[in-house]
This record gives sequence, structure tokens and C-alpha cells, in this order.
Amino acid sequence: MNKKKTYIGIAVIVLIFGIIVIPKIIDRFMNDEVVQNDRLNVANLDTVEDEGKLSYININGKDRKVPHFEFVNQDGDTITENSYKGKVFLVEFFFTRCPTICIPMNKNLVLIQNKFEDNPDFGIASFSIDPEHDTPEVLKEYAESYGITDPDWNLMTGDREKIYELANVGFNLLAQENPNIEGNFQHSGLFALVDQNGFIRSRKDEFGNPLIYYRGFIPQGAPEVEGEETSQIDILMEDISKLLNKNKK
Repeated sequence: MNKKKTYIGIAVIVLIFGIIVIPKIIDRFMNDEVVQNDRLNVANLDTVEDEGKLSYININGKDRKVPHFEFVNQDGDTITENSYKGKVFLVEFFFTRCPTICIPMNKNLVLIQNKFEDNPDFGIASFSIDPEHDTPEVLKEYAESYGITDPDWNLMTGDREKIYELANVGFNLLAQENPNIEGNFQHSGLFALVDQNGFIRSRKDEFGNPLIYYRGFIPQGAPEVEGEETSQIDILMEDISKLLNKNKK
């Protein structure tokens, strides 16, 4: 008798599990959540293949789109992620008083700007991690000194906490104060590539691993290889072209 009760109890539990859990599992498959959330990669960055071409990047199990932002650019205009809707664009974090990596990073971005200067479907989003100093007026002067002419290259400033959250959480790119280094700020020297629909994209390296982000300069202490930095920028320009050309098909 007790065994019958036990079997009945187990059957009830299995039935309840099937009613509650299985539909949720099916729903997750239908919405592609299993693919996006359950893969494992470096720094919780996942990738989903795009027909063997550029990968989609998934950050910490969340969706692959650029998160919402709202800041002011060098012209005093309010810029959001929707300002780049329908455009392929690059994202960087920098500051105007940066004495080191921002200099080669932005010189390389100017090269990219000039490469796509006649294409209205390309843009750049630069976020200052020193917003107290980097006012729109300061950013305007900085833009002029670097030869930034693309109307879709926005150098942005605004709420400090929101900028740091966008960098560290939204893009998983380091941005922080560090009084122990030159310039007092530490940030990633990488560029993020975003497609026309707001998805972060990347190509794979020779070993089949996603680059995730593109190096904007040669790190100090890295082995010196002639043309290495140019090669990285050339790779990025190739991938920008792929996305732009895909939009024309």
C-alpha cells in the first residue's frame, strides 16, 4: 500500500514538472534563449554564427544589442542609440587629456573615417570617461584638432555613472579612474563594431575564436611586428565594408 502511495506521489510530481517546466523549455528554444544564454566563452562573451561570416556577440547572457544611452555631443546635440539606427558604427571609450593610448586610437579612427567619408551609412560613437572636463566645447576643439569631420562621428559627454555603466556593463569594456597611471584614467583600447540593427559583431581569428572587439592600437610591451597595427585596422575596415555591402543586397 505504501509503495502504491509512493509511486502515485512520484507520478504526480512528474506530471506537475511536465506541466510547469516543459512549456518553459520549449518557449526558450522558440525564442533562441538557450543558444544565447547557455554558451560559455571568455569574459562571459558569447557568439552566435551568422552563416559562417561575422559573429554576433552576446554579453553576459543578455541580448546582443547596444544598450540604451543618451548623451550630448560636441555640438551640444542629444545623441542616443537611435541616432545610429540603420548605420554601421564603431564604439570607443576615451578622454581628451589622455596622454597615451587615445592618441593612436583616434588617429586610426580618423583613417577609418576617411575611408568611409562618402558613406552616410557609417558612423562612430566616442564616449568620454572624463565628462567633468570633457564638455561639448572641449570635445569640439578636440574634434577639430584631430580632423574629425564626419557628421555621424559623435564625441559624447554626460552623466559619469551612466557612461561607466555603459562601458563596464553594457559593452564589458574597462573604464575606471586610476591615479597610479599617467592621465589618471584607465580604459580599454578596443573598438566595438555594431551593425545596422544595433548588434555587436566580430570576425574570428585564425584559430576559430571570435575577436569580440578590435584592437585600436598596439599595447605597450607587445611584440613589435611591422604593420601589425595597420593590419588590425585593415581587418576592421574589411568587416565594416562587409556589413555595409550586406545592407545593399
